[in-house]
Amino acid sequence: MVYKGVYHLFYQYNPKGAVWGNIVWAHSVSKDLINWEALEPAIYPSKWFDINGTWSGSATHVPGKGPIILYTGITDNQTQIQNYAIPQDLSDPYLKKWIKPDDNPIVRPDHGENGSAFRDPTTAWFNKKDGYWRMLVGSKNKRRGIAYMYKSRDFKKWVKTKRPIHSKKATGMWECPDFFPVAIDKKTGLDFSYAGPNIKHVLKVSLDLTRYEYYTLGKYNTKKDKYRPDGTTPDGWDGLRFDYGNFYASKTFFDDLKNRRILWGWANESDTVNDDTAKGWAGVQLIPRTVLLDSSGKQLVFWPIEEIETLRGKNVQMSNKKMENGQRFEVEGITPAQVDVDVTFHVGSLEKAEKFDESFATKPLELCDLKGSNVTGGVGPFGLLTLATPDLEEYTPVFFRVFKNATTNKPKVLMCSDAKPSTLKRDTGTDPKEKMYKPSFAGFVDVDLADGKISLRSLIDHSVVESFGAKGKTVITSRVYPTKAVGDKAHLFVFNHGSEPVTVESLNAWNMQKPQKMNQGAA
Repeated sequence: MVYKGVYHLFYQYNPKGAVWGNIVWAHSVSKDLINWEALEPAIYPSKWFDINGTWSGSATHVPGKGPIILYTGITDNQTQIQNYAIPQDLSDPYLKKWIKPDDNPIVRPDHGENGSAFRDPTTAWFNKKDGYWRMLVGSKNKRRGIAYMYKSRDFKKWVKTKRPIHSKKATGMWECPDFFPVAIDKKTGLDFSYAGPNIKHVLKVSLDLTRYEYYTLGKYNTKKDKYRPDGTTPDGWDGLRFDYGNFYASKTFFDDLKNRRILWGWANESDTVNDDTAKGWAGVQLIPRTVLLDSSGKQLVFWPIEEIETLRGKNVQMSNKKMENGQRFEVEGITPAQVDVDVTFHVGSLEKAEKFDESFATKPLELCDLKGSNVTGGVGPFGLLTLATPDLEEYTPVFFRVFKNATTNKPKVLMCSDAKPSTLKRDTGTDPKEKMYKPSFAGFVDVDLADGKISLRSLIDHSVVESFGAKGKTVITSRVYPTKAVGDKAHLFVFNHGSEPVTVESLNAWNMQKPQKMNQGAA
């Protein structure tokens, strides 16, 4: 959230180790979303209503009261309940001290909710017409995912609505729900409480069963407190995602300093628990992303916040570089272990594109596993080889492959990020703590390729590769741990393994500097 010109990030944190447990609300502040300073934890287990954990939640600006944290507390008997916390000193822009009033909790699972699956309250929003605040809490009933709605006039006494705002069978526990409006006809973000014309609403949930997220676009009926997805994409496991890779427990907020909606996402580690313990930390927040509705109205688009460009250093360029089948060209003159690279490819003719098998229509990952970066196709695979050694002993490919619909001849574009060849490191034993996770990730990209062009931007930061296809229509994050392609030993290539030539129309790559700690001055 933003308060008195300062950005605040609260996040789940274990101060006692690099494994899950002992969860507190860590607290960091920034003036530009890039350079951060860690403060003391905002809230930690201390009262009967959260003695076994201060779990996820949200913050809401309440006029006349200031920011209020809503969070899930875990009691002695492991029941999940919803609590609130308030700043001790509203004049402090850094909000260093928080108070948990004794009239907590504000919501209990005592009306048929599952007390062991009842958590992660959303940012609340205010309806001017009826004078009620509303918030959602994630839950489940057997295998049905549920978002319960609660209403309040004073932000203390909350009452559940007759029906959930939405639910879906066979999706399991809905963690970290997020619900917000997006504008149909303008390129700015909207406050959670915005209820004007020409908007759609987004409902995002994190699926505990699969450890990924999906979202739908739809209409929110404020009188009936019901959300109905448009139905243009699946409402379930096969639905649209904010990110098709290592990305979970995400949350958006409205930045009223620049009238934009910003998405924060968390990426966990995919090396071993023993590695995490040795390095002393686990899990990263990814680069913040702006969120807008695509011009089609059928999906969202995401893009790194503009402030990330302040870290750009030396720039190198490439243009009009034609790549035949099997060719690759190195992007030289930068340090590819920490780089921002933005490239536009021109694919030319689609005559040689492979026929798309409709059985893979909701299975991009299976298709990516079947047709990887080294499997020659007609149009593609082509893209980037990130964090690579010169001989490709180690590399993480991020690439496109273009198929063709058998009846309409329209293109079907697959985007993949594959960690399988990313490291020479191997599992060392049977202990689960010694097991690595080296998955491929994939999603389809909704582009018509009428002009033959498709873009790819990747933010590469040692163990993180965040890739944005077609200006943010499809995003994939990978965590990788090379043993040789490290620091100044890492290399970056563009490549083509398709029988149809592909041209690098333009490429810009920048060395990325390390951010600094925020200067709090007298604070």
